Amino acid sequence: MKSKHSLFQSWGVFFLVLFALSAPAQGPSIPKPPETPKHPVTDEYQGVKVTDDYRWLENWDDPAVKQWSAAQNARTREYLDQLPARAAIKKRIQELVAASSTAYWDLGFRGGTLFAMKYQPPQQQPMLVAMRSADDPASANVIFDPNTASGKGSLSIEFYTPSLDGKYVAVAMSEGGSEDCSAHIFETATGKELSDLVPRVNFATAGGSIDWKIDNSGFYYTRYPQGNERPPEDANFYQQVYFHKLGDDPKQDAYVIGKDFPRIAEIKLHSSEDGRWLLAAVANGDGGEYEHFVMDSSGQWTQIAHFEDGIVSAKFGRDEEFIYLLSRKNAPRGQILRLPLAHLALANANVVVPQSPGSGSDESTRASIENFEPAPGHLYIVDIIGGPSRVRVFDGEGHALPSPQLPPISAIGQVVSMGGGDALFYTSTYLDPPAWYRFEAGSGKSVRTALYQTSPVKFDDAEVVREFAVSKDGTRVPLNIIKLKSAKLDGSNPALLDGYGGYGISLKPFFVGSQTRIWLDQGGISATANLRGGGEYGEEWHKAGNLTHKQNVFDDFIACAQFLVDHKYTSPAHRAIIGGSNGGLLMGAAFTQRPDLFRAVVSFVGIYDMLRVELDPNGAFNVTEFGTVKNAEQFKALYAYSPYHHVKDGTAYPAVLFLTGENDHRVNPMQSRKMTARLQAATSSDRPILLRTSSNAGHGIGTALDEEIEQGADFFSFLFDQLGINYKPGEK
Repeated sequence: MKSKHSLFQSWGVFFLVLFALSAPAQGPSIPKPPETPKHPVTDEYQGVKVTDDYRWLENWDDPAVKQWSAAQNARTREYLDQLPARAAIKKRIQELVAASSTAYWDLGFRGGTLFAMKYQPPQQQPMLVAMRSADDPASANVIFDPNTASGKGSLSIEFYTPSLDGKYVAVAMSEGGSEDCSAHIFETATGKELSDLVPRVNFATAGGSIDWKIDNSGFYYTRYPQGNERPPEDANFYQQVYFHKLGDDPKQDAYVIGKDFPRIAEIKLHSSEDGRWLLAAVANGDGGEYEHFVMDSSGQWTQIAHFEDGIVSAKFGRDEEFIYLLSRKNAPRGQILRLPLAHLALANANVVVPQSPGSGSDESTRASIENFEPAPGHLYIVDIIGGPSRVRVFDGEGHALPSPQLPPISAIGQVVSMGGGDALFYTSTYLDPPAWYRFEAGSGKSVRTALYQTSPVKFDDAEVVREFAVSKDGTRVPLNIIKLKSAKLDGSNPALLDGYGGYGISLKPFFVGSQTRIWLDQGGISATANLRGGGEYGEEWHKAGNLTHKQNVFDDFIACAQFLVDHKYTSPAHRAIIGGSNGGLLMGAAFTQRPDLFRAVVSFVGIYDMLRVELDPNGAFNVTEFGTVKNAEQFKALYAYSPYHHVKDGTAYPAVLFLTGENDHRVNPMQSRKMTARLQAATSSDRPILLRTSSNAGHGIGTALDEEIEQGADFFSFLFDQLGINYKPGEK
């Protein structure tokens, strides 16, 4: 649901998938849904009485709810397992995954060692490795491999942090996609695990973070309440910072900071390279507000930014004299400030990289600073321009230097300072496998490293077209369309549209080649919409789609769907939509507001009851993004679009496949249960409303490969059946 979790960047949700239509196939018979009794409960919000017939489905401890869920699963399996294309699709996915190359991501460089998450298909989970350089992956040694530690494939690494000299690495890991992590400590050189085990350093609500003391005596970490320190309802709130000394009992760990932070604080920690400074960035839930604190070597804390100051990111300069700040105060597209560490008051900061002008016909003038990375003598700036990225390079005082050249319609995922001013950056496009490049600061050249991916499929017959739809209020909304060059725009192409639109998260070009190729081989169209609520054009774009402006997100999506029809890419009878989490909310709002526009819907781990979501632990963190029913204006906006409350009896709804996981601590699975029940009771069409609940998955992070493949085979075959596609494996 939010940036702190980086969800759905794997192939499982934001598929850029394409379809081909043939004569409608005769689908299998669909069993009737299980009986779902109504037990009305009426609440009053801001003077408005609202009745909920399926409140009882919220209680997972009720045996009747588990029995109902099992019956729904059995019905879904009975339908999906007899679909004629499912076995062939699953086999094709397995073949393409197995033939894909090794992938590296989440790189870190400390103590002259390059750390990385490495995924080697067809393993269930990625592993943590260390190597000499990005040009020598053969030198990599495995620090920790979840695949050998757990035969079930359910153990996963959430995040890792090396010590400042690279000797040790702290690894946060969890089971079954729960995101409930303990910290384990390993020696980098040997992979030997130390005896230290620090519980609950990460959870799905506020995330988690770790960084080290310079002498390797221990590390600072985010700590959730332990034992009876807080009542049960506060167990996943009030995150604070503690220090763990290696070898000590974690029960003896020392409090550092956080008692005065908000209940919904989300803390990220980062040490300066020389270990003299520790930065604590504190988010006020998920709405994009941050405050920042810096601790010196004596343990003294200084607050350098408050929530109202608009500082959204801070990083230590590599010269150890300055801290650099990304500010959106009176600069919604971002500007970079430089603050002397010797004078830690925001008034002493000066602008070194101003925001883009934001005017003119050239889209690049609307570039927003998305991220930045200080390097010795250099400052790397990653801009986002409506979805695609660019990289600019400056010296520490903001003078422009030669910058890397990127492919058109591409994205930058991460920039890593490598010392001497050089940096590694990760780039991806819709049609080219990702690769890590090294930017040589001295020569201004970009060189592809040995950390690049290859794909068993090619896309020389395909193209990406960047269009703009016009939303209800006249806003131009970017739309990225992948199609075969030979595709005829006659309205008959099946197409899949996806989007997100929330938390300032941007949908950037991302390669999901094997899955895209499966659908290109059938001749279809896919599209990704860059909706308001995201960060594609900066904070103004985000704010135009959150809180009481959330309806703009749905209007943008509907406008993109209509654009595809008006320009003959597809038609409503040939179109499906897909999204997850906040994108699942998007799915629910889209098909309840315009059921006539869509033939089929796939919605992962979505939010549908906007009046009850804030009662869940993670829902409380979303209040700064969505709003609360306790505020009259925000309640009015929430109730006006809440998908669950806008299902209308007797409406012909599209076919819908809801997917959720029992271990999801971000979006309560009850959201999918209630929405399924309400739709099954209301729809007048004969199209199936299906619920698929996985017992060994959560919100998506940490899901084992086998489960991802099963999910893919399920929703692909579902869409094939509903769109009348006769699947034929391709060879390209």
